[in-house]
Amino acid sequence: MADMTTQETRHGPQSVRGPRINKGLVIVNTGNGKGKTTAAMGVLMRAWGRDMKVVMLQFIKHTTANFGEQRAAQKMGITVRAMGDGFTWRSQDLDASADLARALWEDAKEVIAGGEYDLVILDEFTYPMHYGWLPVEDVVDALKARPDMQHVIITGRHAPPALVEYADLVTEMNVVKHPYDAGIKAQPGIEF
Repeated sequence: MADMTTQETRHGPQSVRGPRINKGLVIVNTGNGKGKTTAAMGVLMRAWGRDMKVVMLQFIKHTTANFGEQRAAQKMGITVRAMGDGFTWRSQDLDASADLARALWEDAKEVIAGGEYDLVILDEFTYPMHYGWLPVEDVVDALKARPDMQHVIITGRHAPPALVEYADLVTEMNVVKHPYDAGIKAQPGIEF
């Protein structure tokens, strides 16, 4: 894992002055507004720029997906694994989707416990918990057991209360205005 300690100077930014507690954070980006994955990608870029090992595991996006974030990550040598079966609310076989989510969570637990990555993003991961496919207690237990300095970001709507309670930082994105409401479709490079 990368060494993220910094030398404090009397001219450093306020955010890094004084005593510091270094620990890996659990961050949750939730809510019905746009920007949950986008915000996680911003942190991924910042961490990658600091020579941290980063990985994004996408729980809903289909294994054949080729969205903008996947294309950019591939060019930069960053691992982004789309592991899902598409948009689950359109699934023709919810039992198969649930089984896949459980198998993917087992893979994700190994990635987290393995300690190879400084930052692990579990994109669209709240949905399997919301649908009742994964017990939130199992998720929180795995987060508690992760390496001390590992950061984990979880995105998706309907973050369960137990996850919100455990997380260090929770941001709820809310829609104020959205172009979809005016009949404007999702656009490449903006939404995907």
